[in-house]
Amino acid sequence: MSNLPILPTISTTFIVLSAITVAIGWAQIKQRKIEKHRKTMTLAGIFAIIFFVIYASRTIFIGNTSFGGPDDIKIYYTMFLIFHITLATIGAVLGITSLYTGYKNRLERHRKLGPVTSVIWFFTGITGVAVYLLLYVFYKGGETTSVIKAILGT
Repeated sequence: MSNLPILPTISTTFIVLSAITVAIGWAQIKQRKIEKHRKTMTLAGIFAIIFFVIYASRTIFIGNTSFGGPDDIKIYYTMFLIFHITLATIGAVLGITSLYTGYKNRLERHRKLGPVTSVIWFFTGITGVAVYLLLYVFYKGGETTSVIKAILGT
């Protein structure tokens, strides 16, 4: 575990922090602590943005790491990864929408959307940690290829 890659470790930490702050924000709104809820959910969004910036930068400039585990479970990893990416995409869109409706005081829609968004975000965080563990902890990561190199063919 001493050879964990720094950027994936940092970005995974931020998505976990985002999920934790969403849970805290959920508890705050249940207690009717509206201003604290707003600040906490803003922080959750900031953590998610930091994750995304690190992840996107790494993907563009360094590349993505392929699965380095046994070939007989690669298909299961790939299906799990597709599930995670789908959740993350849906969660991000819903998260932006939830924050927007909250800031604009469109509370009827916000109250309906917020709990669904939170549950999806929790599963996104959990599956994201699982992907990280499978890529870097349980198995040695495979080849990392730069997106820029792949596009330019160099």
